[in-house]
Amino acid sequence: MINSEDTYDVAIAGAGPAGTSAAIHLATQGARVLLVEQKRFPRAKLCGEFISPECLRHFDRLGVADQMISAGATTLTQTVFYSRKGRSVNVPSEWFGANGRALGLSRSEMDQKLLERAKDAGVLVLEDTHASDLILDRGRVLGLRLKCGPESKDHHALVTVDATGRTRALARRLNRRRKQEHTGRYRLVAFKAHLENAQASEGACEIYFYPGGYGGLSSVEGGVSNFCFIASAKDVRRCGSDPEAVIRASVFLNSRAAYTLAHAHARTEWLSVSLEGFGRRKLVPAEGLLTIGDAAAFIDPFSGSGMLIALESGELAAQTITNQLERLRRNASFTPLAREYRLEYQKKFDSRLRICSLLRRAAFVPSLAEAAILFFGTSTRLRRRVARITRPSQNLETPPSSVR
Repeated sequence: MINSEDTYDVAIAGAGPAGTSAAIHLATQGARVLLVEQKRFPRAKLCGEFISPECLRHFDRLGVADQMISAGATTLTQTVFYSRKGRSVNVPSEWFGANGRALGLSRSEMDQKLLERAKDAGVLVLEDTHASDLILDRGRVLGLRLKCGPESKDHHALVTVDATGRTRALARRLNRRRKQEHTGRYRLVAFKAHLENAQASEGACEIYFYPGGYGGLSSVEGGVSNFCFIASAKDVRRCGSDPEAVIRASVFLNSRAAYTLAHAHARTEWLSVSLEGFGRRKLVPAEGLLTIGDAAAFIDPFSGSGMLIALESGELAAQTITNQLERLRRNASFTPLAREYRLEYQKKFDSRLRICSLLRRAAFVPSLAEAAILFFGTSTRLRRRVARITRPSQNLETPPSSVR
């Protein structure tokens, strides 16, 4: 079976930073990897496009650090949080990495560089290809049914990975089979576009809090700024789903946002997506299936660590699979891999997710955000401590130890 043309050690759906991170790490460890992407790259993606300093260490390990810099990434030296009334508190980028800088880089550039690296590492990449279904045998996932144009073909794998982001396309497909699909209304909507003539401070990622949501503005390559914001679904409906109307009605209630965006206009089309919520999802939805990145846990964008967790979780899944791969090739049970992945994921991410859950309460209530900014502004030491606990401790920056 392992020598079959359409059988792989690992099949990954989704070529964002989590999926490509996992694919590159696995391929460089000798695994036969299939990476499937529904779109054709490069493509725009709804994202804050903020690359925290810790990500640069991951880019080094993935072999793409130089490519990211040469793509024109801008340097971001601080993140500044603004309350509705314009009060602010800053978090220097140097708190999170020895080089003291974060990067602003579009997803179209970043994802393309990672995908090219995956191909160079020996990953079989299929773009414009839809993972239309899971291959199941008595509840165990055995790979993906892929559709490209009118053709459909099965690709078997010892491990299948859902890296499809917030949509959790593979896990949801499994849920539909079990008749457990979510049917509730979405409470939040996110929008994103690249803007011209925004007036953010040089080298700053600015975060604005306002009733029902928050938004982030920072420069990326090409002399434009990326603006990504979240608003309540009811406010979006009230504005006829027009993002610029939502900005005027909601975002401009923040005085700093009203100033920085007063003369800005969109260079790109607005992208939008409905958000189901934040926090953890099932890490192992079924035997043979793992989730990574936003499919495993969607962390609050204001934390600035979404990209980092995507890269980390991809590397963590790759290491866990590598630890267990020889056993799986001998038709051993999937249970030890699932147990190890859950344990390592919990150790690495659970405390950060809990802290962000607490901070989220302030983010969506302007009076609490105002009070929090005033409070944290009184002490650099306190601010630094809270900022650090939303990130990994230094001893977790290296790959997890082998557990066999």
